[in-house]
Amino acid sequence: MKRLLLVAFSAISLSACAQAPDAQAPAAAQDGVPAAAVAASPNEPTPAAGTPEARALEAIRGLNPSIPVERIAESPMPGFREAIVGGQVVYVSDDGRYLFLPGSGGALYDAQDKRNLTESALAGMRRDLLAKIPQSERIVFAPPNPVHTVTVFTDVECGYCRKLHSEMAEYNRQGIAIEYLAFPRMGLGSEDYKKMVSVWCADDRRKAMTDAKDEKRIPQRDCTTTVNQQYDIGRRVGLTGTPMILAEDGTQMGGYVPPAELRQALDKRKAEQAPVAAAATPAG
Repeated sequence: MKRLLLVAFSAISLSACAQAPDAQAPAAAQDGVPAAAVAASPNEPTPAAGTPEARALEAIRGLNPSIPVERIAESPMPGFREAIVGGQVVYVSDDGRYLFLPGSGGALYDAQDKRNLTESALAGMRRDLLAKIPQSERIVFAPPNPVHTVTVFTDVECGYCRKLHSEMAEYNRQGIAIEYLAFPRMGLGSEDYKKMVSVWCADDRRKAMTDAKDEKRIPQRDCTTTVNQQYDIGRRVGLTGTPMILAEDGTQMGGYVPPAELRQALDKRKAEQAPVAAAATPAG
């Protein structure tokens, strides 16, 4: 949750195909927060206690205490305050419970329960769409007894996709199974698309995927595949760049995420879901 807010408030892009894997690193961070987000604003508001402005500031601070709050004022939307947070507009309900971030794709957060309500709604839709793709149409790299399974929309030309694939052994060592789906980012009918069809038509799809990502020539093939369907579903689940990592419940975990960090995030999500699952189980 904190990571998602950090992305939203600080306009930090998830590592994806639009950015090369060896791009220049950001400025020095402090406790995992980018340096640009740590400095407090000299004009930070100090609203009177008990006011909607004070509740708005408390809600923002509760989700990310390091983000600079430039201003809190009346909003054109009744029942909300308008805040400038890290250079972005954020709307906070007057009771301080809900935050709406139009600059992050319209995300709505519950500050009390620390939940991204928009992501929760999208996760269910993604899970249903992914279920339409047969297991036989996924290219799977898995350890013997996986602890977690993620779906990764990938592209053979994407730099971050290649970086993720080069660390496959470590993802598997972390207990993570990766199920690849195709998303040729250059579009249907492109050379990129033809390579991915050739991968899905290969006798050994796993080897063909590895060879393609290693920029080795693979035999051009054509057959009946679900690559078009996978591409369409990728667009419908909100994919804006490859790779896109989705947890089993449909939650987006990010673009490229290092193996140990992904394992930690998946463990945390599983732990957070356990009480909810237990409460939903009938007694007796």
